[in-house]
Amino acid sequence: MTKTLLVTGASRGIGLETVRRFLQETSPDKGTVSRIVLVARDSQDYSDALAELEANNPREIELFTYRADVGDRDGLLELIDCIVEEVGNVDFLVNNAGYTNPVALQQVDFADFERTMSVNLYAPFTLVQELLRRGNHFDLIVNIASTAGITGRSGWLTYSASKAALINMSEVMREELAIYGTRVVCISPGRTATALRRVLAPTEDPTTIMQPGDVAAVIEMLASPVGKFVDSANLVVRR
Repeated sequence: MTKTLLVTGASRGIGLETVRRFLQETSPDKGTVSRIVLVARDSQDYSDALAELEANNPREIELFTYRADVGDRDGLLELIDCIVEEVGNVDFLVNNAGYTNPVALQQVDFADFERTMSVNLYAPFTLVQELLRRGNHFDLIVNIASTAGITGRSGWLTYSASKAALINMSEVMREELAIYGTRVVCISPGRTATALRRVLAPTEDPTTIMQPGDVAAVIEMLASPVGKFVDSANLVVRR
């Protein structure tokens, strides 16, 4: 049976590593997908990533690539229409795209707060709700939150708030969608060497913390048959 994976924020970090793992996966007992949908903003990073993925695709998985800003709701709705028409059903959804601009409380610009919520919270909600409204059946939804959503961090108000909301939203999704056989797991990574982490902690040595591939390995496990035995609304992954 054809299975399709959709990953947002696929140009780098956890999103790109997730796509890499599924492209290289050859064991039939691990819930292998045959089609992958990649969504990311237009950038040189994305173009470079796509060239690399196309050159390292041993199983010739069909790649559907879209350039879109998931924080733009109108654009996201158009994107969803395109995906439904061009791809069809999405079996595995990984809501990975993220945004932050860490500043002190007094310096938070409300428009930037809205941008943070749009990317980190409203986009995952919109993808799930609108695909469901179009008759999509999910096997698995993975929402990428953060340990900063469990314990707020000074200077990270907008980011921590958005991730806390994502964790709670995932719990509700998990309860409501279980009747359809859909598993919903929220992953809260600890310190991970991503571009977003460099924004949050610019002086940190990235070699001393968890790597994006470590989180991608957990996502791959969740999409495999053994993933069905992981019963957690919020799975903390950290080194």
